[in-house]
Amino acid sequence: MTPEEMKRRMKQYALRCIKLALSFPRGPVGEVVGRQLIKCSTSVPANYHSACSARSHADFLNKLGIVEEEADESIFWVDFSADAALAKRELVEDLLREGKEILAMVVASEQTAKANAERRKTTSRSTRCRSAKGESSIGN
Repeated sequence: MTPEEMKRRMKQYALRCIKLALSFPRGPVGEVVGRQLIKCSTSVPANYHSACSARSHADFLNKLGIVEEEADESIFWVDFSADAALAKRELVEDLLREGKEILAMVVASEQTAKANAERRKTTSRSTRCRSAKGESSIGN
């Protein structure tokens, strides 16, 4: 999935979470849970968008970590809304599944980014070692 496709998918997820939150019964519980769900679910696409324009690899990983945390929290609030009888379980199952899929993709992206960083670090070290010994790193 391309970054643009991920952005669209995350945005649709956030919009669906907003729609769910707006359907909660009026009252203190519905308002608090709804607010929490809206805050964390809208943070998912916002922080992913920010990660895509990160200034460094470390910044990218940091922002992906935030996306992971916010996606995980939004899954919690969707699930909690059914437990608190703010929404019917069967109405949130698809949204829960989508949240879990997004979370899994973000975690996989983090793991890939970390592995790529480690591979670059290892390659850089071996190149420096060959250069320090006077060996050419070209063709080795």
